[in-house]
Amino acid sequence: MLRNRLIDGVRRLKPILCGGQSLRSLSNGATSKLTTIEVDDRSGIATLSMNLPPVNTLTMELMHDLIDSINQIESNKSRGLILTSSNDKVFSAGLDLNEMLNPEVERLRLFWTRFQDLWLALHLCCLPTAAAINGHSPAAGCVLATACEYRVMLPNLFIGIHATRFSFVISKWMMNSYQSVLPRRVVERALNQGKLFATQEALNVGLVDEIACSKEEALSKCAAFIATFDKTNPVARCLTKRMCREPDVRELLQDRAADLKECVDYVTTPLFQEGLCAHLEGLKKRK
Repeated sequence: MLRNRLIDGVRRLKPILCGGQSLRSLSNGATSKLTTIEVDDRSGIATLSMNLPPVNTLTMELMHDLIDSINQIESNKSRGLILTSSNDKVFSAGLDLNEMLNPEVERLRLFWTRFQDLWLALHLCCLPTAAAINGHSPAAGCVLATACEYRVMLPNLFIGIHATRFSFVISKWMMNSYQSVLPRRVVERALNQGKLFATQEALNVGLVDEIACSKEEALSKCAAFIATFDKTNPVARCLTKRMCREPDVRELLQDRAADLKECVDYVTTPLFQEGLCAHLEGLKKRK
């Protein structure tokens, strides 16, 4: 039954992924407002860069552009997708927490729905995906990285979901994304501690797959990983990937409204609002 649903969903992709035409890249340097897409003409691999100064905070607008860019890359015969940052210090600082501070409920609903959409677009992307983590990657930045199939990280950075530090309780699907990469015992302890892993720690526990000395080397390692799928049929690979990841998305797809309600109900509690306010004040003092 699952396989039939996946086949129906991928059937529309077959002319794109298995056509007899030669590979056609997106135009180099294709840009949207907050993202940049560059395609290597030889490999056909698209590099998608987040480009929202100062720290690629996942605003409503950046998430919209990322979803559009992922869809564009999927529909233009690219052979793989590498997610990275144009910022040499931060991959992504995570969600725009200002959207959660004393929020207007309808806007909060839209904001969280867009975050759901972004995770689904990246987590279920038919193409091989890799993250070149060239800067710090806390919170939702880590969620984006774990949605990819492979992660290469530069030294002296940190990555992790530290939501408990600012009183947030993550959704089950975010935990599933983390747990698809790390053992449950490690996930449970890290989430409860609000732990951020240094690069070497992240490699040791399996949160990242390789360490690179530069962004260029990270991109090269990501491209080498994507090349390991060169002998696979793209449609068969996509179906297999989505079947493997179906448990991670099942609850969210079955009842997105429930996840949305839980988020709104919790974010609007005094407990969270007080914790978030204290966290944001602490961030201001560090600047």
